[in-house]
Amino acid sequence: MALFKINVNGSERSVEAVPDMPLLWVLRDLLDLTGSKYGCGIGACGACTVLLDGAEQQSCQVPISSIGKKKVTTIEGLSKDGKHPLQKAWIEHDVPQCGYCQAGQIMAAAALLHKNPHPTEADIEDVLGNHICRCGTYQRIRDAVKAVAGGAK
Repeated sequence: MALFKINVNGSERSVEAVPDMPLLWVLRDLLDLTGSKYGCGIGACGACTVLLDGAEQQSCQVPISSIGKKKVTTIEGLSKDGKHPLQKAWIEHDVPQCGYCQAGQIMAAAALLHKNPHPTEADIEDVLGNHICRCGTYQRIRDAVKAVAGGAK
């Protein structure tokens, strides 16, 4: 066990963990931030997506020892009151069904829009096409992202 100090959602947090513990387990089990979900455990489904310094990352694949000074943003840190434009668009476009993939989808979309505020439909597909939605709301997800981006071409 080792003591790690990480910046999560703008706050410096200390956790005691084994160095190879995945960030997902640190967030969920040690910090009680349960918005990021465990899906596949191999970084293929996207349910555990968080932002590391603004970039999309599957937290099940990131050992706590590799975080260092990087800033971690989870769905809980995207907006204190759930009013982030993507969160509002998700509701307006009736995206949520079971909700399991939603945090990962929103975080991936946030990373995309931060990097590229006006993505094309192909850009959206490149990023979100790797995220699994059990309920199949893919078109509504794309529509919500396009609405926030001002309409993708």
